[in-house]
Amino acid sequence: MTARQPRYTKADHARRGEEVYEQQVRPQVENGNQGKVVAIDVDTGAFEMAEDTLAASQRLLDRCPDAQVWCIRIGHRAVQRFGPGLVKTG
Repeated sequence: MTARQPRYTKADHARRGEEVYEQQVRPQVENGNQGKVVAIDVDTGAFEMAEDTLAASQRLLDRCPDAQVWCIRIGHRAVQRFGPGLVKTG
């Protein structure tokens, strides 16, 4: 099995992923799927949705073995959250 190589810088990859999500994928998946993960091929716009990043990515790679995968959690700005969540001040 050959390893996939990135075709884009991290910034270009993220920009392409965000554009594909906003223009093509979001209108199809947003309703009723809050919190699920979408894995998107930034080259073709093909996507798969699942409860977690690994499952969504694997489904996409099963269909598109050469995919340049970018993931987003529906209804959130990022796939993962770091830190304790809410921060209390004062």
